[in-house]
Formats: sequence, structure tokens, C-alpha cells
Amino acid sequence: MELRLPSCTIRPWRASDLESLVLHADNPRIAANLRDVFPSPYTRADGEAWLAVAARPSNFAIEVDGAAVGGIGLRLGEDVHRRTAEIGYWLGEAYWGRGIVTEAVGALTRWGVEAFDLVRVDAHVFAPNVASARVLEKNGYVLEGRLRRRVEKRGEILDALVYAYVLED
Repeated sequence: MELRLPSCTIRPWRASDLESLVLHADNPRIAANLRDVFPSPYTRADGEAWLAVAARPSNFAIEVDGAAVGGIGLRLGEDVHRRTAEIGYWLGEAYWGRGIVTEAVGALTRWGVEAFDLVRVDAHVFAPNVASARVLEKNGYVLEGRLRRRVEKRGEILDALVYAYVLED
């Protein structure tokens, strides 16, 4: 799959993305808003490990000007959750504020609904991450709830916001 958008391209990760991946992912401001499975600092070994498993059919690079500068993907539900997915994304700080993630989230949501016959895509956002919440809202995701004191990140207990894009009957 490849989605060519005005501001970026969403495409599969490639082994040749390693240098750009490490360059853009090694930023504590990005890691602060992601699960701890996203390493910080982000080393070359971390990038190699990611690229070794990133070839799943729902993990993609966000490419701008020929370089992988972020990532976006769907964690597909299983069993009774098989028609749902969770979306996740990050973007190198040098590209913030350009509408790239907003466009990418909208495109991947629409693609995922069609490709995997989904009826729901949700996202879990750390409450202080106002920019990410706004990206979701611009794409038709609705705030379903605040999970109080849901996560611990860097020694701080945070609320999590649950957003969902739901296909109505």
C-alpha cells in the first residue's frame, strides 16, 4: 500500500529508512507522547529492530521529500474486536505544525476502514498532548472519555483520552 497525499506519502518501511528513522525518532519530545515501547534515546539498534518487524500490513512510514520522517499504523483488533483497530502515529519535530499528521491520520483511517472492513478506529492520547487530540478531532474522531490516572510516563501519572472514529449503521 502507498498513499500519496499533498503533504506526504504513507508507504511501507524500507531498510534504507534506517538513518532517517533514527535521526527523527531520537527526540525525547516525541517519546514523551508515546508508549514506553518507543525507546528514548532512540538508537541505531532500536531502528534496526523496528525495521526488522515493521513489515506488518498495517505499519507505515510517513515520507516527506523522499525521507521517512515519522510513522503511522493500525493495531488491528482480534477475536471479538476483529472489526476495530487502534491508530498510532509520530512525526519528526522538524515537521510539526505543517498539517502532515492531520492529513496522514485522515488518509490512513479511511484506508484502514476499507482495507480491513473496520467499523471503529480508536486512539489513546495522553491528556497533555493537545496537538494530537486536535489532529484526531479534525479527522472526525470523537472524544469518548477521559481515563483518569491511566498511564505512568516518566514518573508522572497522566490521564488518557480515548477518541474514536466510528462508522454508524
